[in-house]
Amino acid sequence: MTPIEPQSSSRNDRADCTGRPSVYLTFDDGPTPLCTPDVLDVLAAHRVPATFCVIGAYAASHPRLIRRMIGEGHEVANHTMTHPDLSRCESAETQYEILAASRVIEMICPQASLRHVRAPYGAWTEQALTVSASAGLAPLHWSVDPRDWYRPGVDAIVNGVLAAAQPDAVILLHDGCPPEELGLAAPAGRRDQTVKALSHLIPALHARGFAIRALPQSH
Repeated sequence: MTPIEPQSSSRNDRADCTGRPSVYLTFDDGPTPLCTPDVLDVLAAHRVPATFCVIGAYAASHPRLIRRMIGEGHEVANHTMTHPDLSRCESAETQYEILAASRVIEMICPQASLRHVRAPYGAWTEQALTVSASAGLAPLHWSVDPRDWYRPGVDAIVNGVLAAAQPDAVILLHDGCPPEELGLAAPAGRRDQTVKALSHLIPALHARGFAIRALPQSH
C-alpha cells in the first residue's frame, strides 16, 4: 500500500477573542510515566491545552495518565495500538490497530471525546483513512515538526518551531517513544529536551502573538 496525505478540512486562520492567531500543540507516542507527567506539569503551569496522540498499549498500561490528561482539559487522540507503519499493514491489521486503540481509550475514560487519529510516521493509506472514517475519527497530521525525537538540543527544538510557526499550525512534539525504540537507549530522559523546550516554547509563542488553543471542532 502506498502512503498518502490525508485530505485536510477547509480551515481558516483561527483567532481567539483577542484576535491572536491560534496554534495547536500535539504530543505523540505516550503516555509514559518518564515524561508525560512533566509535560502535563508544564502545560498546567502555563494554562495551555494540548492533544495527546496516545499508543493504545501504553494507554492500557498507564490509565491514570489518560485520566489526568482528560481531567486537566486536554484531548486524547488515537495513535494506533502498537505504532506500526500502516503502509506496511494488511487490511485486517490496520483495522485492528485503529479500532483496538479506540476501545482502550474509551474503556479507560468513557467521557473522553475521541475525535482524531494520527497515523504513525504520518503514513496514511486509503485503508487507514477508510477505517478511521468508519470509526468517526478525523485524520490529524501536522505542519510543524522540530524533530524533537532526534534530540537535537533544546534550542534547536524551540527555534525549529518558531521558524515554522504560522497561524493555525499543528505542532508535533513527543512525550514518549514507539515500542520498537524502547531498547535502543536508556528510556529515562529520552524526552527531557522536549520538556525543557516546551517550557521556553510556550512563552515564546505567546510573545510572538500566538494563542495556544485546543483543536477546533471543525479540524
